[in-house]
Amino acid sequence: MSDSKFKIIAGLGNPGKNYARTRHNIGFLVVEALAAKSRLTIDKSRFDSKYVKAKIKGKDVFLVKPLTYMNKSGFPIHKFASYYKVGMEDIIIVHDDIDLSFGKIKIVKSRGHGGHNGVRSIMDAFGKKDCVRIRVGVGHPGSIEDVTGHVLGHFSPEEIKILDHCIDTARDACLYILENGVTSAMNLINTKR
Repeated sequence: MSDSKFKIIAGLGNPGKNYARTRHNIGFLVVEALAAKSRLTIDKSRFDSKYVKAKIKGKDVFLVKPLTYMNKSGFPIHKFASYYKVGMEDIIIVHDDIDLSFGKIKIVKSRGHGGHNGVRSIMDAFGKKDCVRIRVGVGHPGSIEDVTGHVLGHFSPEEIKILDHCIDTARDACLYILENGVTSAMNLINTKR
C-alpha cells in the first residue's frame, strides 16, 4: 500500500434484487460485511456506485459497490480513484472466482484478470493491473458452458452453510491487509488450508 490519503475497497457484483444472493455478488456481500462491522451502511451514491466512507484500522477507506454491472465495474472505480487521488496499489478488489473451490480465499497482487470480466474491466479502465485482489472461491460448475448460469445462480444449501464463514474470512483478509500490508496478509491467508 502506498501513501494515498484514502484506500478503496471495492466489491464486485451486479445491481438489483435478482442478483442479490448470487455467487457473482459475493464481492458486494463482503464489502457490506465490512461496513456492518463498522456499524455503517453503504447508502451514499456517487460515480455510478453506492459507497460509504469509513475509518478502518486507522485508515480512511471508501467501501464501494459499482452499480454498472460486473463487466463495466472498472469505470466507476476508476472515477473514484481519480477523484480522490487513490493510487491503484491502494485499491482492494473483492470478487468471485470460479477457479477456487467454494469458500477458499486467495489474495493476489498485480496479476492478470484470469478471465474474470469485472477484473478485466478494472484493468482496462486503469490501463494496468497493480491492484490487490481478494479472490473468493465460488467453485467451478464443471463445464465452460455452465459458467454463466453458475455464477449468476443462487447459493446451494451446502454453500449457504459456509457462506457466512466465507464472507467473514474475506472481510478479515481486507482488515488484515489494511493493518499489516499485503505481503503479510498473503502469507497468512494464502497458506491456510
